[in-house]
Amino acid sequence: MRQVTPLTDGWILHHPEGTGQALPASVPGCVHTDLLAAGLIPDPFLGRDETEVAWVGRRTWTYERDLPAGGSAHERTDLVFDGLDTVAEILLDGRPLGRVRNMHRSYRFDVTGLSGRLTVRFASAYDEAEAVRGAVGDRPGAYPEPYQYVRKMACSFGWDWGPTLVTAGIWRPVRLEHWSTARIARVRPLVTVADGAGVVELAVDVERTEGGAPLDVEASVGGVRARARFEGTAGTVRLRVPDVRLWWPRGYGEQPLYDVELTLLDGEGAVDSWRRRTGFRTVELDTSPDAHGTGFTLVVNGERLFARGVNWIPDDAFPSRITRDRYRRRLEQAAAAGVDLVRVWGGGIYESEDFYDACDELGLLVWQDFPFACAAYPEEQPLRGEVEAEARENVVRLMPHPSLVLWNGNNENQWGFRDWGWEPALAGDSWGEGYYLGLLPRVVAESDPTRPYTAGSPWSGSWLRHPNDPDHGTHHSWEVWNRRDYADYRLDVPRFVAEFGWQAPPAYATLRRALPGEELAADSPGVLHHQKAADGNGKLERGLARHFAVPEGDFDRWHYLTQLNQVRAVAAGIEHWRSHWPVCAGSVVWQLNDCWPVTSWSAIDGDGREKPLYHELRRLYADRLLTVRTDGDGDASAGRGGGRRLVVAAVNQAAEEWRTVLRLRRTAVDGRVLAEAEPRCAADARTVALVEVPAELVPVGPEEFLVADAQDPAGGEPLRALHFPAADRDIPYPRPEFEVALAPEGVTVTARTLVRDLLLQADRLDPEASADRGPVTLLPGERVTIGVRGWQTPDPKAARAALYCVEPAG
Repeated sequence: MRQVTPLTDGWILHHPEGTGQALPASVPGCVHTDLLAAGLIPDPFLGRDETEVAWVGRRTWTYERDLPAGGSAHERTDLVFDGLDTVAEILLDGRPLGRVRNMHRSYRFDVTGLSGRLTVRFASAYDEAEAVRGAVGDRPGAYPEPYQYVRKMACSFGWDWGPTLVTAGIWRPVRLEHWSTARIARVRPLVTVADGAGVVELAVDVERTEGGAPLDVEASVGGVRARARFEGTAGTVRLRVPDVRLWWPRGYGEQPLYDVELTLLDGEGAVDSWRRRTGFRTVELDTSPDAHGTGFTLVVNGERLFARGVNWIPDDAFPSRITRDRYRRRLEQAAAAGVDLVRVWGGGIYESEDFYDACDELGLLVWQDFPFACAAYPEEQPLRGEVEAEARENVVRLMPHPSLVLWNGNNENQWGFRDWGWEPALAGDSWGEGYYLGLLPRVVAESDPTRPYTAGSPWSGSWLRHPNDPDHGTHHSWEVWNRRDYADYRLDVPRFVAEFGWQAPPAYATLRRALPGEELAADSPGVLHHQKAADGNGKLERGLARHFAVPEGDFDRWHYLTQLNQVRAVAAGIEHWRSHWPVCAGSVVWQLNDCWPVTSWSAIDGDGREKPLYHELRRLYADRLLTVRTDGDGDASAGRGGGRRLVVAAVNQAAEEWRTVLRLRRTAVDGRVLAEAEPRCAADARTVALVEVPAELVPVGPEEFLVADAQDPAGGEPLRALHFPAADRDIPYPRPEFEVALAPEGVTVTARTLVRDLLLQADRLDPEASADRGPVTLLPGERVTIGVRGWQTPDPKAARAALYCVEPAG
């Protein structure tokens, strides 16, 4: 059988700054983390020290260790790198074994009978990118860094939420593999469902030490075994598992996983084996034209889904630091927020098996971008061959995972070609279209025909339409945030919103850790350095000013209100789009996570703390959601009986019908109930029910609002929707009055007046503390208990000081 010798220990890193210093190196790892461990660079996540380490990405770095002899027990020894970042020469005792130039591939070198000093010499990714640019010509991009010229994680070069930390290193495991006769070189598992049975077809490629006798492969899954004979180096074995249990997305059913085992036999002796877990399900992408345009609906096991999604970026600027436990924790947070789809964004990486394993187990659907984002990518060599090689490897690597349901060609590149001035600048030069409409769909069709492919996001499906046409295919909504107010989300109903979002700063404790000693202010040097979006704080302030009086010189209020505005913005979009199912079939929030401490669009900040948006997602992505929307023409806020209708939408994504009585109240901000009604509401499974608000209940002017309550048959707190016809800055709120008391495992707040969007910032109590809910609005006399974990010294005065709510303007 094949034997494996990990090559984890014993590596050193040669420091190039003229000292000749040799440092201990961690593998997997990168140069930055080794320099950090040695105390030779400051932590680039703190203060403005990112700028102090910019030189690291422009140097040549060398890793070394002794390569042990393979011994004589096996005919062949291979040196295997699962990932090298990015441009490197591999030498043994000074003799070249090979050169590599792609972070997204693995590499194998025959070192049979060899030993000596193993050297991996990394060139600067900047030098490689500039050399390729010189050979193929300049191409436009969204950022000035040359990330489109090298097959490397694009956001290493910085993004509008990420630092510029251009890494190098052995970022995934390395090992020696010893084998004889033959080894399993590749297994391509086609997993389908037919007539209630699960079908697994394993296309197997083998590598032999030399031509020889026929080989057998034996496979098993779900108690079924099959055997096939190979005369050469490739063959297929097929298994049919009767009465298979289907794998379902979270919230639609269970996630049974089956072990697939494959053994390569020489006679009756096993020479190699391959094991994976898989699940049985069908997946389709319905892009049929209809009366509204062209749809974009995921269909799993015949069930049409409204995708409750989040965009995923690399969870650390140094991906080698992301452990299996960290992947699991972050994805469990996503699942707990009601998420059922995670889009792996194209400026990052193909994630590790740990990521996809967790998604399989948690029932999280994965939309996987190929790594192309926000730039015109040359299609000439050497890039074209690298792109095809990485695509073929990763498509096959990820095929066993039932969570993976969609391949996407790129992020925003067709949009950029059409709208960002690329087309005239390119003057006919290649820019990636051949990848997205030619090479990549061909690779997916040839290697993995069980999964759908889409050419890009956004993409309307045809050049006959604008790439970002909201009526066709996927749509990215960035006019809102960049230039327009979040109320404008309600102006249209895209078929599938694959990106949208609103910024907010990270948690207070995260800022305090990241900016030690700095007096925090919205425009303090460290806060601005950890804001990477162009005019980011200006957009935050303009977006805030449309709804609130912007606090001057009060960082704590600014911090609370900008986080609240993020909650309000994302809620405006998701509530509107979910209420228009099935015309709109998904929303994918930008973004779930951060890769360092930063003001960004995330729901979970760079220290792993849950922002208020995270808790709001739990409400927005619950199976049942109550919301109020305005239908028709005219202006409902102008008075009752106008041309527009105020409608309560009961969104029911559960498998059971939802029959309830709505309690509708037109209420004054001073607490008086001005009118009320209790209409019945019935929403069938996976549908939306609409109930028109009677004219006498439509709020008029800034002093009134609508409260809609309903019971959730699944139990728990009643569902509530609020409709205020005016911006907060124009509402004559009373001065908020409430009582605070300690409760077991938390804090209880009792409202004496209307208390709008009460938020406990638990990390102000203790950096390790967290609350179990985000903003909550209380009517007079209502009470809420906020659970708190990690608070070592509970104190009611401290709790009151950490509570924030909307206050009267002025």
